[in-house]
Amino acid sequence: MSKTVRIKDIAQKAGVSIGTVDRVLHNRGEVKATTKEKVMAIAEKLNYKPNIAARALKSPTTYKIAILIPLCQGDNQFWKMHPIGIENGKEAIYPFKATLEFFYYEMHNPNDFMRQASALVQWQPNGVIMAPILKNESVELCHKLDDLEVPYVFIDTNIDDTNSLTFIGEDAYQAGRVAASLIDSGISPDKDILIVNIAKNLENIQHLQHRNQGFLSYFMDAGNNNALKISVEIPNTEPQEVKSILDKVFENNPNIGGVFVSSSRTFAVAEYLQKHQKQNLFLVGYELFGKNSDFLQHRTINFLIGQRPIEQAEKTFKKLFDYLAHNTIPNKKDYQPIDIINAENMGLLK
Repeated sequence: MSKTVRIKDIAQKAGVSIGTVDRVLHNRGEVKATTKEKVMAIAEKLNYKPNIAARALKSPTTYKIAILIPLCQGDNQFWKMHPIGIENGKEAIYPFKATLEFFYYEMHNPNDFMRQASALVQWQPNGVIMAPILKNESVELCHKLDDLEVPYVFIDTNIDDTNSLTFIGEDAYQAGRVAASLIDSGISPDKDILIVNIAKNLENIQHLQHRNQGFLSYFMDAGNNNALKISVEIPNTEPQEVKSILDKVFENNPNIGGVFVSSSRTFAVAEYLQKHQKQNLFLVGYELFGKNSDFLQHRTINFLIGQRPIEQAEKTFKKLFDYLAHNTIPNKKDYQPIDIINAENMGLLK
């Protein structure tokens, strides 16, 4: 049976005090760089593992963690996954304790975002997980949290020049380039490409902007397609709204061969294409769930790019908790892998 390595053992090997080892392992206080390197090397060599149960007994604090994410509405089930991952993270920190409070806002409703943000601040959390999809309103909330010295982390969408501890999610710019490469390989170079953004105010939705930028950049330096790139904004997924806008687009642009939907609402465009016998168009969008899965299976959607939201949410929770409980400083950005899904491999990834 292997012997449990104690902080005392590391201190003896390093020739330093137990207090010095404790400061190094828990990133507390000032320790000389050479001493820190020596302690960490010995700890790694001895395969030191902290006694989580003992820490919990010494720290009875229950951490209040607020989660500000979009409300899961209608056929868009993407945001239904994140609470599952966060709850998984909460279970994984046992015997530590955390109280979770979810604040859900309507996806494209700035006023509702601010109402939920106000309620979040009044709850007085120790830390915050937020999806800062609405950039302007999110920055305002970040300033309030900075003033209150409440740490926060971003999920799904990143905003630079803030004091967020970290961002966990896809590299939206690169994800846009991936989508472009898929369409580029699926249509002839002389066919036009339609870019569909289902959003009320694209300028305020940063991750969709970055996907669009990445998508267009691909054709500037790597793509074969040299035809038109036509961009359209649809405010919601109501079938009549989608039909009204896309009817005009296709009437005025009969040479369209590929369609890129920059969000998880790809199903709304797929439904239109199916009803109007346009399944021959090459369609690429985001996220494997619900109607998206159905249209992918029936090949109306050719490819979906998936983010693994449950895994991302669990990892985001753990990063914030490690900071609160152990003062562990995460990397500023932690880009996560994405899945490229078609009808052939969708069963492996659902």
